[in-house]
Amino acid sequence: MHPQSTPDILKRLVGFDTTSRGSNLALIAYVEAYLGELGVASERVYDATGEKANLWATIGPADVPGIVLSGHTDVVPVDGQDWASDPFDLTERDGRLYGRGACDMKGFLACALAAVPSMLAADLKQPIHLALSYDEEVGCVGVIGLLEALKGRPVTPRYCVVGEPTSMEVVVAHKAKRSVRVTVTGRACHSSLAPQGVNAVEYAALLIARLRTIGTRLGEQGRQDAAYDIPFSTAHTGWMKGGTALNIVPDACQFEFEFRVMPGEDPDALVAEIAAYARDVLEPEMRAIAPEAGIALDVFAAVPGIETAPESELVKLAQRFAGSNGFAKVAYGTEAGRFKEILGIETVICGPGRISEAHRPDEYVELAQLQRCDAFIADLIGWAAQPKLSADTERARLFA
Repeated sequence: MHPQSTPDILKRLVGFDTTSRGSNLALIAYVEAYLGELGVASERVYDATGEKANLWATIGPADVPGIVLSGHTDVVPVDGQDWASDPFDLTERDGRLYGRGACDMKGFLACALAAVPSMLAADLKQPIHLALSYDEEVGCVGVIGLLEALKGRPVTPRYCVVGEPTSMEVVVAHKAKRSVRVTVTGRACHSSLAPQGVNAVEYAALLIARLRTIGTRLGEQGRQDAAYDIPFSTAHTGWMKGGTALNIVPDACQFEFEFRVMPGEDPDALVAEIAAYARDVLEPEMRAIAPEAGIALDVFAAVPGIETAPESELVKLAQRFAGSNGFAKVAYGTEAGRFKEILGIETVICGPGRISEAHRPDEYVELAQLQRCDAFIADLIGWAAQPKLSADTERARLFA
Protein backbone atom coordinates (compact mmCIF):
# COMPACT_ATOMS: atom_id res chain seq x y z
CA MET A 1 0.00 0.00 0.00
CA HIS A 2 1.35 3.41 -0.95
CA PRO A 3 1.87 5.62 2.14
CA GLN A 4 -0.75 8.34 2.51
CA SER A 5 -0.07 11.80 3.84
CA THR A 6 -1.83 13.31 6.82
CA PRO A 7 -3.78 15.84 4.66
CA ASP A 8 -4.86 13.04 2.28
CA ILE A 9 -6.24 10.97 5.14
CA LEU A 10 -7.82 14.01 6.75
CA LYS A 11 -9.68 14.75 3.52
CA ARG A 12 -11.15 11.24 3.61
CA LEU A 13 -12.11 11.54 7.29
CA VAL A 14 -13.76 14.94 6.87
CA GLY A 15 -15.70 13.55 3.92
CA PHE A 16 -17.72 11.34 6.27
CA ASP A 17 -20.60 13.20 7.91
CA THR A 18 -20.22 11.82 11.42
CA THR A 19 -22.44 14.35 13.20
CA SER A 20 -23.27 12.81 16.58
CA ARG A 21 -26.97 12.37 15.73
CA GLY A 22 -26.04 9.92 12.94
CA SER A 23 -23.91 6.84 12.40
CA ASN A 24 -20.12 6.76 12.21
CA LEU A 25 -19.90 3.29 10.68
CA ALA A 26 -18.85 4.44 7.21
CA LEU A 27 -15.79 6.17 8.68
CA ILE A 28 -15.04 3.15 10.88
CA ALA A 29 -15.21 0.88 7.82
CA TYR A 30 -12.76 3.14 5.97
CA VAL A 31 -10.26 3.06 8.86
CA GLU A 32 -10.66 -0.71 9.20
CA ALA A 33 -9.91 -1.16 5.51
CA TYR A 34 -6.93 1.21 5.68
CA LEU A 35 -5.46 -0.65 8.65
CA GLY A 36 -6.28 -4.02 7.11
CA GLU A 37 -4.33 -3.21 3.95
CA LEU A 38 -1.34 -2.53 6.19
CA GLY A 39 -1.81 -5.85 7.98
CA VAL A 40 -3.16 -4.34 11.20
CA ALA A 41 -6.14 -6.05 12.79
CA SER A 42 -8.81 -3.95 14.48
CA GLU A 43 -11.97 -4.58 16.45
CA ARG A 44 -15.26 -2.78 16.82
CA VAL A 45 -17.16 -2.15 20.03
CA TYR A 46 -20.73 -1.19 19.10
CA ASP A 47 -23.35 0.90 20.84
CA ALA A 48 -26.69 -0.64 21.80
CA THR A 49 -28.26 0.22 18.43
CA GLY A 50 -25.48 -1.20 16.28
CA GLU A 51 -25.39 2.10 14.36
CA LYS A 52 -22.20 3.43 15.97
CA ALA A 53 -18.94 1.84 17.00
CA ASN A 54 -15.62 2.44 18.65
CA LEU A 55 -12.53 1.02 16.93
CA TRP A 56 -9.44 -0.40 18.67
CA ALA A 57 -6.19 -1.43 17.04
CA THR A 58 -2.77 -2.39 18.37
CA ILE A 59 0.55 -2.01 16.58
CA GLY A 60 3.40 -3.80 18.31
CA PRO A 61 3.46 -6.44 21.06
CA ALA A 62 0.10 -6.95 22.76
CA ASP A 63 1.50 -8.59 25.88
CA VAL A 64 3.17 -5.50 27.38
CA PRO A 65 1.69 -2.14 28.39
CA GLY A 66 1.92 0.64 25.84
CA ILE A 67 0.46 3.98 24.91
CA VAL A 68 -2.92 4.91 23.45
CA LEU A 69 -3.51 7.57 20.81
CA SER A 70 -7.18 8.39 21.26
CA GLY A 71 -9.64 10.51 19.33
CA HIS A 72 -13.37 10.79 18.74
CA THR A 73 -14.91 10.42 15.30
CA ASP A 74 -18.11 12.39 15.87
CA VAL A 75 -18.53 16.07 15.06
CA VAL A 76 -21.03 18.80 15.94
CA PRO A 77 -23.75 19.85 13.47
CA VAL A 78 -23.29 22.45 10.75
CA ASP A 79 -26.99 23.36 10.75
CA GLY A 80 -27.55 27.10 10.45
CA GLN A 81 -23.86 27.89 10.01
CA ASP A 82 -22.59 29.96 7.09
CA TRP A 83 -19.61 28.17 5.54
CA ALA A 84 -17.46 29.55 2.71
CA SER A 85 -17.01 26.00 1.36
CA ASP A 86 -18.60 22.57 1.74
CA PRO A 87 -17.98 21.58 5.40
CA PHE A 88 -17.61 17.92 4.42
CA ASP A 89 -15.11 18.52 1.63
CA LEU A 90 -11.71 19.47 3.05
CA THR A 91 -10.56 22.69 1.38
CA GLU A 92 -7.12 24.31 1.59
CA ARG A 93 -6.75 28.08 1.73
CA ASP A 94 -3.61 29.95 2.80
CA GLY A 95 -2.06 27.12 4.77
CA ARG A 96 -5.32 26.16 6.48
CA LEU A 97 -7.47 23.10 5.92
CA TYR A 98 -11.17 23.89 6.30
CA GLY A 99 -13.84 21.31 7.11
CA ARG A 100 -16.10 20.11 9.89
CA GLY A 101 -13.94 18.14 12.31
CA ALA A 102 -10.65 19.23 10.73
CA CYS A 103 -9.68 20.71 14.08
CA ASP A 104 -11.96 18.79 16.47
CA MET A 105 -10.55 16.23 16.09
CA LYS A 106 -10.05 14.40 12.85
CA GLY A 107 -6.73 16.20 12.34
CA PHE A 108 -5.21 14.21 15.18
CA LEU A 109 -6.72 10.97 13.90
CA ALA A 110 -5.27 11.65 10.45
CA CYS A 111 -1.81 12.18 11.95
CA ALA A 112 -2.05 8.92 13.89
CA LEU A 113 -3.28 6.92 10.89
CA ALA A 114 -0.67 8.39 8.54
CA ALA A 115 2.01 7.26 11.01
CA VAL A 116 0.94 3.59 11.06
CA PRO A 117 3.45 2.54 8.34
CA SER A 118 6.23 4.10 10.44
CA MET A 119 4.95 2.28 13.51
CA LEU A 120 5.07 -1.03 11.62
CA ALA A 121 8.59 -0.37 10.38
CA ALA A 122 9.91 0.57 13.80
CA ASP A 123 9.89 -2.86 15.50
CA LEU A 124 8.07 -1.45 18.50
CA LYS A 125 9.03 -2.77 21.92
CA GLN A 126 6.01 -1.11 23.50
CA PRO A 127 2.71 -1.15 21.61
CA ILE A 128 0.92 1.88 20.25
CA HIS A 129 -2.85 1.52 20.45
CA LEU A 130 -5.31 3.47 18.34
CA ALA A 131 -8.69 4.25 19.91
CA LEU A 132 -11.45 5.83 17.82
CA SER A 133 -14.66 6.62 19.68
CA TYR A 134 -18.17 7.95 19.02
CA ASP A 135 -20.48 10.36 20.89
CA GLU A 136 -17.80 12.40 22.60
CA GLU A 137 -19.66 15.56 21.68
CA VAL A 138 -22.75 14.49 23.65
CA GLY A 139 -21.07 13.71 26.96
CA CYS A 140 -18.02 11.51 26.28
CA VAL A 141 -20.30 8.49 26.45
CA GLY A 142 -19.25 6.35 23.48
CA VAL A 143 -15.76 5.52 24.72
CA ILE A 144 -17.18 4.03 27.92
CA GLY A 145 -18.10 0.78 26.13
CA LEU A 146 -14.61 0.44 24.68
CA LEU A 147 -12.91 1.02 28.02
CA GLU A 148 -15.21 -1.43 29.79
CA ALA A 149 -14.33 -4.04 27.16
CA LEU A 150 -10.61 -3.43 27.75
CA LYS A 151 -10.88 -3.51 31.54
CA GLY A 152 -10.95 -7.28 31.82
CA ARG A 153 -7.95 -7.95 29.58
CA PRO A 154 -4.67 -9.29 30.98
CA VAL A 155 -2.66 -6.23 29.88
CA THR A 156 -3.94 -2.67 29.82
CA PRO A 157 -2.14 0.36 28.41
CA ARG A 158 0.28 2.36 30.51
CA TYR A 159 -0.31 5.82 29.06
CA CYS A 160 -2.80 7.67 26.88
CA VAL A 161 -2.67 10.81 24.73
CA VAL A 162 -6.07 12.25 23.85
CA GLY A 163 -5.56 14.39 20.76
CA GLU A 164 -8.06 17.20 21.33
CA PRO A 165 -6.94 20.54 19.85
CA THR A 166 -4.45 22.16 22.24
CA SER A 167 -2.14 23.90 19.73
CA MET A 168 0.20 20.99 20.52
CA GLU A 169 0.57 22.18 24.11
CA VAL A 170 0.59 19.47 26.76
CA VAL A 171 -2.61 19.77 28.80
CA VAL A 172 -2.45 18.00 32.16
CA ALA A 173 -5.85 18.80 33.66
CA HIS A 174 -9.41 19.73 32.85
CA LYS A 175 -12.58 20.28 34.81
CA ALA A 176 -15.35 17.78 35.51
CA LYS A 177 -18.76 18.52 34.03
CA ARG A 178 -22.35 17.77 35.00
CA SER A 179 -25.08 18.58 32.50
CA VAL A 180 -28.61 18.70 33.94
CA ARG A 181 -32.04 18.99 32.33
CA VAL A 182 -34.74 20.43 34.59
CA THR A 183 -38.46 19.93 34.01
CA VAL A 184 -40.79 22.14 36.05
CA THR A 185 -44.48 21.16 36.19
CA GLY A 186 -46.99 23.74 37.41
CA ARG A 187 -50.70 24.37 37.01
CA ALA A 188 -52.18 26.48 34.22
CA CYS A 189 -54.93 29.04 34.62
CA HIS A 190 -56.01 32.38 33.18
CA SER A 191 -53.48 35.05 34.02
CA SER A 192 -56.17 37.14 35.72
CA LEU A 193 -56.40 34.32 38.26
CA ALA A 194 -52.63 33.87 38.54
CA PRO A 195 -52.58 33.10 42.31
CA GLN A 196 -54.75 30.03 41.63
CA GLY A 197 -52.09 28.56 39.33
CA VAL A 198 -48.45 27.54 39.67
CA ASN A 199 -46.23 29.44 37.27
CA ALA A 200 -43.66 26.93 36.00
CA VAL A 201 -41.58 29.65 34.31
CA GLU A 202 -41.29 31.65 37.52
CA TYR A 203 -40.22 28.64 39.56
CA ALA A 204 -37.69 27.76 36.88
CA ALA A 205 -36.41 31.34 37.14
CA LEU A 206 -35.99 30.95 40.91
CA LEU A 207 -33.86 27.85 40.31
CA ILE A 208 -31.79 29.68 37.69
CA ALA A 209 -31.27 32.57 40.10
CA ARG A 210 -30.02 30.09 42.71
CA LEU A 211 -27.62 28.65 40.11
CA ARG A 212 -26.25 32.12 39.50
CA THR A 213 -25.73 32.58 43.23
CA ILE A 214 -23.83 29.30 43.38
CA GLY A 215 -21.71 30.33 40.40
CA THR A 216 -20.81 33.61 42.11
CA ARG A 217 -19.86 31.73 45.26
CA LEU A 218 -17.66 29.32 43.35
CA GLY A 219 -15.84 32.20 41.69
CA GLU A 220 -15.28 34.04 44.95
CA GLN A 221 -14.81 31.25 47.50
CA GLY A 222 -14.10 28.02 45.61
CA ARG A 223 -10.81 26.46 44.65
CA GLN A 224 -8.63 28.68 42.47
CA ASP A 225 -5.87 27.63 40.08
CA ALA A 226 -4.29 30.29 37.87
CA ALA A 227 -3.01 27.61 35.45
CA TYR A 228 -6.58 27.23 34.11
CA ASP A 229 -7.94 29.54 31.44
CA ILE A 230 -10.95 30.03 33.74
CA PRO A 231 -9.36 29.55 37.18
CA PHE A 232 -12.44 28.49 39.19
CA SER A 233 -15.55 26.31 38.94
CA THR A 234 -18.51 27.70 37.00
CA ALA A 235 -22.29 27.37 36.71
CA HIS A 236 -24.11 28.13 33.46
CA THR A 237 -27.71 27.99 32.19
CA GLY A 238 -27.80 27.26 28.47
CA TRP A 239 -31.44 27.44 27.38
CA MET A 240 -34.97 27.75 28.74
CA LYS A 241 -38.40 27.14 27.20
CA GLY A 242 -41.83 27.57 28.74
CA GLY A 243 -45.22 29.17 28.36
CA THR A 244 -47.60 29.62 25.44
CA ALA A 245 -49.25 33.06 25.80
CA LEU A 246 -49.08 36.07 28.07
CA ASN A 247 -52.60 35.54 29.41
CA ILE A 248 -51.97 31.91 30.44
CA VAL A 249 -50.08 30.93 33.59
CA PRO A 250 -47.59 28.39 32.20
CA ASP A 251 -47.84 24.84 33.50
CA ALA A 252 -44.55 23.60 32.04
CA CYS A 253 -41.00 24.85 31.65
CA GLN A 254 -37.70 23.19 30.81
CA PHE A 255 -34.12 24.40 30.97
CA GLU A 256 -30.63 22.95 31.00
CA PHE A 257 -27.67 23.95 33.12
CA GLU A 258 -24.16 22.76 33.74
CA PHE A 259 -21.43 22.82 36.34
CA ARG A 260 -17.78 22.77 35.25
CA VAL A 261 -15.88 21.93 38.37
CA MET A 262 -12.24 22.17 39.40
CA PRO A 263 -10.40 19.02 40.52
CA GLY A 264 -10.85 18.66 44.26
CA GLU A 265 -14.44 19.97 44.21
CA ASP A 266 -17.49 17.70 43.99
CA PRO A 267 -19.82 18.32 41.02
CA ASP A 268 -22.41 15.90 42.36
CA ALA A 269 -22.59 17.84 45.63
CA LEU A 270 -23.44 20.97 43.63
CA VAL A 271 -26.20 19.14 41.75
CA ALA A 272 -27.48 17.84 45.09
CA GLU A 273 -27.54 21.40 46.44
CA ILE A 274 -29.81 22.54 43.61
CA ALA A 275 -31.98 19.42 44.00
CA ALA A 276 -32.36 20.11 47.73
CA TYR A 277 -33.42 23.72 47.06
CA ALA A 278 -36.03 22.47 44.59
CA ARG A 279 -37.26 19.71 46.93
CA ASP A 280 -37.20 21.53 50.28
CA VAL A 281 -38.02 25.13 49.35
CA LEU A 282 -39.78 25.39 46.00
CA GLU A 283 -41.84 22.20 45.74
CA PRO A 284 -43.67 22.71 49.07
CA GLU A 285 -44.82 26.14 47.87
CA MET A 286 -45.94 24.72 44.53
CA ARG A 287 -47.76 21.72 45.99
CA ALA A 288 -49.61 23.84 48.51
CA ILE A 289 -51.56 25.10 45.49
CA ALA A 290 -51.25 22.16 43.06
CA PRO A 291 -50.34 18.71 44.45
CA GLU A 292 -49.39 17.57 40.93
CA ALA A 293 -46.70 20.26 40.62
CA GLY A 294 -43.04 19.42 40.94
CA ILE A 295 -39.48 19.75 39.72
CA ALA A 296 -37.52 16.90 38.11
CA LEU A 297 -33.74 16.96 37.53
CA ASP A 298 -32.07 14.65 35.00
CA VAL A 299 -28.26 14.49 34.93
CA PHE A 300 -27.84 13.58 31.26
CA ALA A 301 -24.06 13.91 31.05
CA ALA A 302 -21.44 13.37 33.73
CA VAL A 303 -17.91 13.91 32.40
CA PRO A 304 -15.12 13.26 34.90
CA GLY A 305 -12.28 15.70 35.21
CA ILE A 306 -8.61 14.81 35.17
CA GLU A 307 -5.49 16.06 36.88
CA THR A 308 -2.16 14.51 35.89
CA ALA A 309 0.83 15.62 37.94
CA PRO A 310 3.07 17.96 35.89
CA GLU A 311 6.12 16.11 37.21
CA SER A 312 4.84 12.67 36.08
CA GLU A 313 6.73 10.53 33.58
CA LEU A 314 4.00 10.82 30.95
CA VAL A 315 3.98 14.61 31.10
CA LYS A 316 7.76 14.69 30.76
CA LEU A 317 7.55 12.34 27.79
CA ALA A 318 4.80 14.38 26.14
CA GLN A 319 6.76 17.58 26.65
CA ARG A 320 9.77 15.95 25.02
CA PHE A 321 7.69 14.80 22.05
CA ALA A 322 6.09 18.27 21.76
CA GLY A 323 9.41 20.09 22.08
CA SER A 324 8.14 22.22 24.96
CA ASN A 325 8.61 22.30 28.72
CA GLY A 326 5.29 23.99 29.39
CA PHE A 327 1.88 22.62 30.31
CA ALA A 328 -1.67 23.95 30.53
CA LYS A 329 -4.99 23.28 32.24
CA VAL A 330 -8.33 23.88 30.51
CA ALA A 331 -12.01 24.39 31.28
CA TYR A 332 -13.43 22.18 28.52
CA GLY A 333 -13.90 18.44 28.99
CA THR A 334 -12.47 15.48 27.09
CA GLU A 335 -12.44 11.70 27.14
CA ALA A 336 -9.20 11.79 29.15
CA GLY A 337 -11.18 11.60 32.36
CA ARG A 338 -12.85 8.39 31.17
CA PHE A 339 -9.47 6.68 30.63
CA LYS A 340 -8.42 7.61 34.14
CA GLU A 341 -11.79 6.81 35.74
CA ILE A 342 -12.37 3.38 34.14
CA LEU A 343 -8.87 2.01 33.49
CA GLY A 344 -6.68 4.14 35.76
CA ILE A 345 -4.49 5.12 32.79
CA GLU A 346 -2.27 8.17 33.18
CA THR A 347 -3.44 10.56 30.46
CA VAL A 348 -2.60 13.91 28.88
CA ILE A 349 -4.31 15.94 26.17
CA CYS A 350 -2.27 17.14 23.20
CA GLY A 351 -3.33 17.65 19.61
CA PRO A 352 -3.22 19.96 16.59
CA GLY A 353 -5.41 23.02 16.22
CA ARG A 354 -6.93 25.56 18.58
CA ILE A 355 -10.06 24.81 20.58
CA SER A 356 -11.32 28.30 19.65
CA GLU A 357 -11.70 27.07 16.05
CA ALA A 358 -13.81 24.05 17.01
CA HIS A 359 -17.60 23.99 16.45
CA ARG A 360 -17.52 27.20 14.40
CA PRO A 361 -18.39 27.77 10.74
CA ASP A 362 -15.27 27.52 8.60
CA GLU A 363 -13.57 25.32 11.21
CA TYR A 364 -9.95 24.76 10.21
CA VAL A 365 -6.62 23.30 11.23
CA GLU A 366 -3.34 24.80 10.10
CA LEU A 367 -0.99 22.63 8.07
CA ALA A 368 1.80 23.74 10.41
CA GLN A 369 -0.13 22.29 13.36
CA LEU A 370 -0.52 18.96 11.59
CA GLN A 371 3.21 18.94 10.89
CA ARG A 372 3.94 19.52 14.58
CA CYS A 373 1.63 16.62 15.44
CA ASP A 374 3.34 14.40 12.86
CA ALA A 375 6.67 15.20 14.55
CA PHE A 376 5.19 14.50 18.00
CA ILE A 377 4.03 11.04 16.90
CA ALA A 378 7.33 10.34 15.15
CA ASP A 379 9.19 10.98 18.41
CA LEU A 380 6.65 8.85 20.27
CA ILE A 381 7.31 6.00 17.84
CA GLY A 382 11.03 6.35 18.49
CA TRP A 383 10.42 6.08 22.22
CA ALA A 384 8.16 3.01 21.81
CA ALA A 385 10.81 1.31 19.66
CA GLN A 386 13.46 1.49 22.38
CA PRO A 387 14.00 -1.46 24.73
CA LYS A 388 11.91 -0.94 27.85
CA LEU A 389 13.91 0.59 30.65
CA SER A 390 13.44 0.03 34.34
CA ALA A 391 11.24 2.59 36.07
CA ASP A 392 14.23 4.13 37.86
CA THR A 393 16.27 4.39 34.66
CA GLU A 394 13.34 5.89 32.77
CA ARG A 395 12.81 8.53 35.43
CA ALA A 396 16.52 9.32 35.60
CA ARG A 397 16.63 9.86 31.84
CA LEU A 398 13.48 12.00 31.80
CA PHE A 399 14.52 14.21 34.69
CA ALA A 400 18.19 14.51 33.77
